[in-house]
Amino acid sequence: MSTPHVRHPLLSVAPDKLRPTQITVGKAEVADKRSVWRSLGKKKRKELIDAHWFPGVIGPKGKIYIVDHHHLGLALLEEGAKSVPVMVQRDFSWLEQDIFWRTMEFNRWAHPYDQHGNRTSYDAIPASLDKLADDAYRTLAARVRVAGGYSKDATPYAEFLWAEFYRRQLPLPGGKVSAKTLQQALLLAHGHEAAYLPGWSGTIE
Repeated sequence: MSTPHVRHPLLSVAPDKLRPTQITVGKAEVADKRSVWRSLGKKKRKELIDAHWFPGVIGPKGKIYIVDHHHLGLALLEEGAKSVPVMVQRDFSWLEQDIFWRTMEFNRWAHPYDQHGNRTSYDAIPASLDKLADDAYRTLAARVRVAGGYSKDATPYAEFLWAEFYRRQLPLPGGKVSAKTLQQALLLAHGHEAAYLPGWSGTIE
């Protein structure tokens, strides 16, 4: 039986073998990453992959679960990338499935919430990246950050917290992030109501 203290080297894993630890992504973000990938030559593509190690955990039956970079992983899967580097954080392969997920969530390595912001069972987390659901509010949160609405923060699932904030504040007709909606979201990002969120940068006078 494996132990949780064994150190593992950097693994090379096919994107279709990576298991997600969340239920949703912003599909518009994935499309943006695919567009960037297509604009790169062979050398630049290799540099991009080499510079983005996927933090992962070995789960039951030796499955590799990633705890970050879901958008990039899905983009690379859809673009036909052969493999990505995975840096193993822990080996939990010896745990039973239910204990594994409880342990993952305790470590803030799992986010069992659906595209409506509702808590789900662990069984709802898909077995592959291509089964991730689209959450337009996750895209909105990412675009607000890129536009300077708040700072990148190390808090796990920080952008999901922002997505939930916007889900209560702004409608997204057709699930699309328009320029007008983005401007409204930027104003809200600097309001006092958002002060509890990770990366909040204060009000604008």
